[in-house]
Formats: sequence, structure tokens, C-alpha cells
Amino acid sequence: MEVVRSRTELRAALARAPRPVGLVPTMGWLHAGHVSLVERARSESGTVVMSIFVNPRQFTDPSDFERYPRNEARDLETARRSGVDFVFAPPVDEVYVPGFVTTVHVAAVGDPLEGAARPGHFDGVATVVAILFALVGAERAYFGLKDYQQVMVIRRMALDLALPTEVVPCPTVREADGLAMSSRNARLSPEARRAAPVLRSALLVARECWAAGEVSADVLRDEMHRTLAAEPRAAVDYVSVADAETLRELETVDRPALLSLAVRFDDVRLIDNELLDAGTGGSRAV
Repeated sequence: MEVVRSRTELRAALARAPRPVGLVPTMGWLHAGHVSLVERARSESGTVVMSIFVNPRQFTDPSDFERYPRNEARDLETARRSGVDFVFAPPVDEVYVPGFVTTVHVAAVGDPLEGAARPGHFDGVATVVAILFALVGAERAYFGLKDYQQVMVIRRMALDLALPTEVVPCPTVREADGLAMSSRNARLSPEARRAAPVLRSALLVARECWAAGEVSADVLRDEMHRTLAAEPRAAVDYVSVADAETLRELETVDRPALLSLAVRFDDVRLIDNELLDAGTGGSRAV
């Protein structure tokens, strides 16, 4: 595995790399979810590139950026063991060159949910991913569906800007107790970690209600709220039952729908989701 730090080094490395190229963008603090993305990329690619870059432009709270967990040595060892060929781990000024003034804004699908709760967040995501797509020129890029809205934003961005990289959504990887794997989980206190699986419980309660025939989105939202309210450590930012394509809130679940939520445990904010397909009675990928 080779570690490159600059745009010039990255382009030189990729000029001699076997095609196709698979890209796994990350902000580091790697876990089994990231490894699953690498494994998928490895199975479909001649070369696997992982980026490790804590992107300051997608943090709406500077203190959240400062507290984001980092351990490059640990991440590089995980990347090496999982089969990555090149790690792009640049300083900020190699991603955002001096005088950088460009922002990529994805309207509509980027506006509700996380876009409303964290204004500017998806501008930072879309901008950095557009840069990575341009630098790497990968045939495919791999993203976890825990961040469902992020996948939708990036897919829209790539389509609108005619970027040739295919956005490949991959299943959420979970801990044994159902908590979605996230780098932020490392910041949970022991008490908060014990409480955090309530996110998955709330989603599954609503899913079971829907599977039993309930189509009122308000009823499903109420079920999620009721489950979360039973956990004193859970402070709800939002619960949502939205159209799976537009991410606009629904009144009736008569089409593919996304159950999603954002919940704080002390100063750690976690998200999760569950996709419902009203046509088949099962979940599906975007």
C-alpha cells in the first residue's frame, strides 16, 4: 500500500494503476463499515483508492470538527490489511487550494432532514466529493447507506455535473446490538453507548407497524417518538417518514419511503434509517 499526500503524487500513482479504479472516501477512524466498502471495491476493481480527510467544510460546528476522532497510524494499518492500494491523506491546502472559492450546492434532495438540521453540511460534502471524483477519476465510488441522504446528494451531484464515477450504495454495517457503525460511536460514554441502540429499536418498531398494514406517516412518526422517549439519554433532533427519492415528508406511505432519525446522546449526534418499499413489502437500496 502506498500513501500519497498531494494532488501531484496521487495523479502520478494512478497513471500506472490497473483499471478499473474503485474509490472509498472516508474521514478516517476506520471501522468494519469502512472495511466492507473496501471489500466491495476490491471485488470490482483493479485498484482501490481510499481517501482519509476530515473535511472541515462539512462541519457546521467548529467544536464538532475539533472533537472528531483521528488516528492516522491506526487507519493506515486497517486500510493496508483490508486491501487498499493507495491512501490519499492530504493536508487541507491540497484539497482546498489557496484562494479556493467554489462551492457545490445540491438543492432539493439536499435541503430537508440533515440539510435543514445542519445548514451548509451537504455543500461541504458535495464540494469535497466533487474534488475527489475529479482527482481520482474512479470508475466507481462506494458509500454506506447509513448516510442515505448523503448518497442521494452525491448521486444527484455526479449526474448533474456529468461526472463519470458511478456512485455505489452499500448496506449499513451494524454492531451486534443493532447500532449502526459510525466513527462518532467512539465518542459515546459507556452509558450513552448502552442507550444508543434505541435508534434501531425505534426504526424497527415503526417498520413492524408499517408491515402490519399501517400507512399513516404520522402514526409511524409517533411510534418512533414513543420508543425514543422511553430512553432518558436520547434527545431527539428529528424523526422522519419521507419519500425515498425526494426525501420530502409523507402523509401516507403509498410509495417507497425512508424512516430516518437524528438523536443526540450528550454531545454526540447519531443518525440512522430504514428503507420501506410499499410495493414489495421489503427494504431496498437506492
